[in-house]
Amino acid sequence: MQSDRAILRTSRFELQTSNLSRILIVLGVLLIAAGLAIKAGLPLGRLPGDIVVHRGSSTFYFPIVTCLVVSVLLSLVAALFRR
Repeated sequence: MQSDRAILRTSRFELQTSNLSRILIVLGVLLIAAGLAIKAGLPLGRLPGDIVVHRGSSTFYFPIVTCLVVSVLLSLVAALFRR
């Protein structure tokens, strides 16, 4: 018969493995969705409000609006999985 500690360790390991597998599946789905969105022509990275400065032969690009959109979407996804 297993001791209570062995059972507790086994259940913690199973919980950690379950969480890891769930996170990997969600990341995979998000990567597939992002790839399909880019393939469909979504202008990710070229939204109005992104900062682009051309000076001579150099270019500075800061996608601030894209960062905000991605942040909001990831926050919504995280809120859905917390429930």
